[in-house]
Amino acid sequence: MHQHSVLYGVNTRREGVIMRRIISITLMMMLAFTVMLVPASSAQAATERQNDYPIVLVHGLAGFDDLAGIPYWGTTANISKDLKAKGYDNYVAAVGPFSSNWDRACELYAQIVGGTVDYGQAHSEKHGHERYGRTYPGFYPEWGQSDPATGQINKVHLIGHSMGGQTIRTLADLLMEGSAEERAVTPEEELSPLFTGGKPWLSGLLTVATPHDGSTAAYCFVGHNRDESLFQTMMLMIAAIGGSSCLDIYDFHLDQWGLVKQPGESGKAFAKRVEASQVWTAGSDLASWDLQPEGARELNEWVNAQPEFYYFSQAASCTYKSLLTGRQLPRIEMNPLFYAFSAHIGSYTQNKPVVIDKSWWENDGLVSVVTADGPHVGSNDEIIDYNGTPQKGKWNYLGKIEKVDHMSITGTLSPRDARPQFRSYAELLASLPE
Repeated sequence: MHQHSVLYGVNTRREGVIMRRIISITLMMMLAFTVMLVPASSAQAATERQNDYPIVLVHGLAGFDDLAGIPYWGTTANISKDLKAKGYDNYVAAVGPFSSNWDRACELYAQIVGGTVDYGQAHSEKHGHERYGRTYPGFYPEWGQSDPATGQINKVHLIGHSMGGQTIRTLADLLMEGSAEERAVTPEEELSPLFTGGKPWLSGLLTVATPHDGSTAAYCFVGHNRDESLFQTMMLMIAAIGGSSCLDIYDFHLDQWGLVKQPGESGKAFAKRVEASQVWTAGSDLASWDLQPEGARELNEWVNAQPEFYYFSQAASCTYKSLLTGRQLPRIEMNPLFYAFSAHIGSYTQNKPVVIDKSWWENDGLVSVVTADGPHVGSNDEIIDYNGTPQKGKWNYLGKIEKVDHMSITGTLSPRDARPQFRSYAELLASLPE
């Protein structure tokens, strides 16, 4: 049984619903705050550049590339522009903010190489949505091809923040392993190259504040029926507050579910279609499942670190241990919007279905530090402390950044300048041998 009594004293379904409503409103405030805005790393810097592979930045839950002129990567100190100015080619992806990691990985693949998103015949039939999505020109159409000047494969580096870290892991696994399920049911001439496997097209993957084992914060806002759904609550609130203009600004990337706002369609009409959509029966094909510890365990059981790639991870911490209770409490440096999440994570335990003990309590406001170094639950991946010599196929843990919360680590919703930190990431990735 989930211990929501940590925050409210009585472990009842009614108070669980209240908690989910409060946190839904909190998330909505975060999104609204972003819309209203006006436009020291622990990674060891490399000494020599050994590759010029471009970097692709992949956002987390509820993320975006650019929202009304506000970049996700560095609100007032644009990380992407800074990296380009320093000589690091990079691209900013925009995948489904509330979609599953499978769907997001398929979208990321199409965005990089170009073409129409193929979610897979087996996957789309299983979950009840359309097989094909949007068509993209491609950030880097020559991805995976042989460079005539060097004879080397054109690769990319991936940096994923929060859920984006799960997404890039999923893409890496699909590139190398493909999907046996898709190969079994799809005619060869129709099969997406993503599902054939054998594509060592990545060099380095770096996850930042990623809940590799899920987040106990998910228990606060994942409901048990449609009326309690976090996504539905946010969708209806956005429609009510911002009308069609707000929906025009924020892209939910749910084309596979038929949730594409039609020309001239009002926010109210769109919200009604959302409410009637099959997306509410999606179950495990939404972010709300992948971000729960149970969903993360399921992901970890088939998404493995590939021996051809370098993996790095970075954690953030913004809590302190209470001398009276031993629980972890939010630091003053934490954005107040995360206080409720942080306090919940900082005292939550359970014995099943995934064992969660006090080692999970230290957190950045949304993610436990212990889950950010790499996958543990359901995974056989090896995690090592990075000592300056990276190892392939293992998680090279860069440590935790103190007194930085889940969004300020990317400079989002925060005055913190994250550009030096991401420059060091770019230097690290560029130092990897070809």
